[in-house]
Amino acid sequence: MNPADDPVPLSALQHWVYCPRQCALIHLEQVFDDNIHTARGNAVHRLVDTPGYEIRSGVRVERALPLWSDRLGLIGKADLVEFYPDGSVFPVEFKHGRRRQKTHDDIQLAAQAMCLEDMLGRPVPRGAIYHASSHRRRDVAITPELRELVVQTADAIRAMLSAGTLPPPVFDARCRECSLKDICQPEALTATVMQRALRVQLFNPED
Repeated sequence: MNPADDPVPLSALQHWVYCPRQCALIHLEQVFDDNIHTARGNAVHRLVDTPGYEIRSGVRVERALPLWSDRLGLIGKADLVEFYPDGSVFPVEFKHGRRRQKTHDDIQLAAQAMCLEDMLGRPVPRGAIYHASSHRRRDVAITPELRELVVQTADAIRAMLSAGTLPPPVFDARCRECSLKDICQPEALTATVMQRALRVQLFNPED
């Protein structure tokens, strides 16, 4: 069975935008490891991992709501979705850390909104990221640019899964927070690529 034929998990979009190699290690190679950052993230998500709902001031709040879109080939779940009396729908994604804009968080929220639109047949123009460390929300507009990024990223992930090859490592600041650093070994692999390039240049005769 070709894994590219399966729906793309919403979490894979976030992984790909953060680092394509991280995404491939998790969703192609099926490897994962924890560090302090993933542990904090798990602790935050335990607040909303149990499916259920409650009514707050007339707003129905659904936890761990399953999401999918046959049109986009996406599947996953939303941490929280708020259903307002006027019919508006508002997804909320929980993240650890302080309040700051991150495209890899916003794309996951946008994909949730697009799935909700397909499931419910109504527009979902906005959502929010809840930053647990600061206990603050950051509103996110689901812009045309974010929507296009969702489609392009899902296509890129399918192409990677179909090819069955890992993207090359990129050894930069992202690696410090990545729980897969020891598995990925970006320092060693990047050094090998650089050494190979230097050897080629070393033995090239000058014109």
